[in-house]
Amino acid sequence: MCTSITMKTSDFYFGRNMDLDYLFNERIVITPRNFQLKFRKAGILKKHFAFMGMAAVSNNYPLYADAFNEKGLCIAGLNFPDNAYYMKPESAGNCGIASFELIPWLLGRCSTVTEAEKLLKKTNITSIRFNESTPNAPLHWHIADKERSIVLEPTATGMNIYDNPAGVLTNNPPFSFQMANLSQYMNLTTSVPENCFSHKVGIKPFGKGLGSFGLPGDFSPASRFVKAAYLRLNSKCSDDEQSSISQFFHLLDSVSVVNGCINSEDFEFYETTYSACMNTDKKFYYYKTYDNSRITAINMNNENLDGNTLIEFPLQNQQQILWVN
Repeated sequence: MCTSITMKTSDFYFGRNMDLDYLFNERIVITPRNFQLKFRKAGILKKHFAFMGMAAVSNNYPLYADAFNEKGLCIAGLNFPDNAYYMKPESAGNCGIASFELIPWLLGRCSTVTEAEKLLKKTNITSIRFNESTPNAPLHWHIADKERSIVLEPTATGMNIYDNPAGVLTNNPPFSFQMANLSQYMNLTTSVPENCFSHKVGIKPFGKGLGSFGLPGDFSPASRFVKAAYLRLNSKCSDDEQSSISQFFHLLDSVSVVNGCINSEDFEFYETTYSACMNTDKKFYYYKTYDNSRITAINMNNENLDGNTLIEFPLQNQQQILWVN
């Protein structure tokens, strides 16, 4: 479970909710330009674009869940069970990239969605595991920059790449269904609804917001897609940074998961473990966690991006309260 969105004011913003029933030792990680990216089948990339995002680090390798690079390209991987399909390594050729390598593979080389799309058409995503104890996560990916938003879905029928005018991604069913499903909500409006029931009955709205009656509010992927898309496409806010960040997190909050409302087959409860917002123009990464609702920020510009070692920032998970008396 997860939701990702894009938003543009004077700057471009990209981010996501991570909805899980566990933590994965995640932290903010900056991969500088001279950190060697070693791919299992595609060799070594010694010099590349710098990028930053949420990742776990294992054996000095960043396992990114979401990130953006210094050129403004963004990617988030979202759960896609039962539909994600990765090729066998022996069938993938020299451009076989393991699923856990895809974010570094694209962000290290590409500056735009168009460049990433071109590279993806020559790329095969393989089922190589990071190690024997780490199974592959079944994923699809939301890829965006300030000009375009696309979705990558590797399935048994092939590598499907979709333009994403909604600027939103959740989970199953596949993206083509999610977009078609929006047609069921064409009646929604931010305005006062008109009486289409019958002109023979003098019906009037009895409260504000009735134009959005029928907007889903449950936690299913299809409902989160509709709600996030509706709110994102109708969102209004000022162009300044503070207003933009505030609005972005309000959008994510509208589809966040409260602990105790969804449990897994093992009766572990899901929650929105973190929410992230990336300003790709200013190169800021903002986040808040389930246990700390204060927004924390990391400025990519303040670090040595020409280095050759990973730069890590553990999450601030303890609630921070401002007392005023």
